[in-house]
Amino acid sequence: MNQLTTQQLTLSIAGKRICQQLDLRLEPGQIWGILGRNGIGKTTLLHTLAGLREADSGDIFVSENNINDLTRKQIAQKMGLLLQHIEDPFPSTVLETVITGRHPHIPAMQWENVMDYEMAEQALATVGMQNLKHRSVNQLSGGERQRVSIATLITQNPDIFLLDEPNSHLDLHHQSILLSWLCNYARQDQHVLLMSLHDINLAAKHCDHILLLIGNGEYMTGPSETILNESNLEKVFGHPVKQHHLDQQNIFIPD
Repeated sequence: MNQLTTQQLTLSIAGKRICQQLDLRLEPGQIWGILGRNGIGKTTLLHTLAGLREADSGDIFVSENNINDLTRKQIAQKMGLLLQHIEDPFPSTVLETVITGRHPHIPAMQWENVMDYEMAEQALATVGMQNLKHRSVNQLSGGERQRVSIATLITQNPDIFLLDEPNSHLDLHHQSILLSWLCNYARQDQHVLLMSLHDINLAAKHCDHILLLIGNGEYMTGPSETILNESNLEKVFGHPVKQHHLDQQNIFIPD
């Protein structure tokens, strides 16, 4: 079963406590959002869940396997991480970049096959980049490069999607289209999706569960309809927030 679980996870960076004894259970088909102030530790938490850094204490389980017992390849077969900042030190085309999403699934000493390329081509079509597949990634705009990163993650097809600011660099159209596609895909195919966001209203629209990082290790977690309210959001962001209803959806506006 596709699950991501933490038990008593405590995490700090540079002497700052991000979470204290965090217990999470992310089930297949659930869409989770992480909200918190700038610098609160959202990226650090995602990197830790992906096995890129160690926690102070506690455990992380991927489909009931402790992440410390898995190889990097096994982790990459289960979890995909969309990074907030991407560097391209070597020239490669868009298609060459996207096909790397299949590498965790390819046995040693073998090359990509027809099915791998079909998945990459389909992912590029999903993000609207198929016409640029032969262009160098170094020649792309920030938004185009972000769409390539999303296509690479789709091609990887992990059980668990970890997205660090997935709407970064995207214009309004692609924010709406791609976030909706990713969330619908995760729900329909029973993947887990966890993403950090700055926009409260995107979280309210797309996420059914929320993790609020408050500071000093304090956090709140639960269904979106109970967690996203004026009192909790003011505590998290240190600023008054007013809740409104528009077309059967909650809208949050700074006061």
